[in-house]
Amino acid sequence: MKIVMLESISISEKELRKYRKKLEDAGHQLIVYQDRVEDENLLIERAGDADILIITNLPLSEKVINSCPNLKMISVAFTGVDHIDMKACKANDVLVCNSSGYADQAVAELVFGMIISIMRNIKSCDDVTRSGGTRSGLIGNEIAGKVFGIVGIGSIGLKVAEIAKTLGCKLLGYATHQREEALNLGVEYLSLDELMKKSDIVSLHVPLVESTRNLIDREKLSLMKESAILINTSRGPVVDSKALADVLNNQKIAGAGIDVFEMEPPIPERHPLLNSKNTILTPHAAFATEESFVKRAAIVFDNIEKYLAGSPQNVINLIE
Repeated sequence: MKIVMLESISISEKELRKYRKKLEDAGHQLIVYQDRVEDENLLIERAGDADILIITNLPLSEKVINSCPNLKMISVAFTGVDHIDMKACKANDVLVCNSSGYADQAVAELVFGMIISIMRNIKSCDDVTRSGGTRSGLIGNEIAGKVFGIVGIGSIGLKVAEIAKTLGCKLLGYATHQREEALNLGVEYLSLDELMKKSDIVSLHVPLVESTRNLIDREKLSLMKESAILINTSRGPVVDSKALADVLNNQKIAGAGIDVFEMEPPIPERHPLLNSKNTILTPHAAFATEESFVKRAAIVFDNIEKYLAGSPQNVINLIE
């Protein structure tokens, strides 16, 4: 089969050679493009005769998918698949497999990096120290003893819960179904409204589907404590950014840590969160560690190997 990697998956040439050899020894062909292009005509030129595609978060439209008549499978080096036209995949009987789990630790660690940065005023402390100031007005708060609300308890949400419990937090959860592992950690499942009202820290870990778009809107934000903080490392459109900026600037909540936006960085200068108070912003970097990229590549190629062996894994349900 012809396997085409349409963009870099951020592994070394040595690692890539290892996977290439394994595929070639089994009689397959691996074509690798290390540059990222989004022009649909060029994508069609590169992918048109592929049997299997490898991408990270490169958008794949209906036009591109329909123009790949041999396409049977997409191995996505990412957890979310909202950048792929899943309806077109279903119509063309294309299997989509993600890399769920590769960045659980990386994302969870950034969540707490953001929380500590906000609660201990690290950015302001650095600025003040460099300008010859003191800690006056920079008294922080501890994580221990706080009520920690997790919206969406999949594998990443569960990892966040484990760390929060270790740090001495009371755990609240909101999800479409209850996980035994979360219950064993002491997570109390509540309605979303109750979680927003009771939490000192709210961390978002839901996929972007129609039901989660603007899930955290102005109404939900209005339920939060003025002392609470919101962390979003899931998907940008899950939160109404304008509403969040308004509550931050009006000091209706204490802070926010945001890694994801309605678009991939660079973020336009007019974006409301670029000028909101007490906000830590990162450029969709929660998943980006050397360790997670190695794990991700292993899953990407294992997905392909399992598919070729007739036992596909990490399959995304094409019906929302």
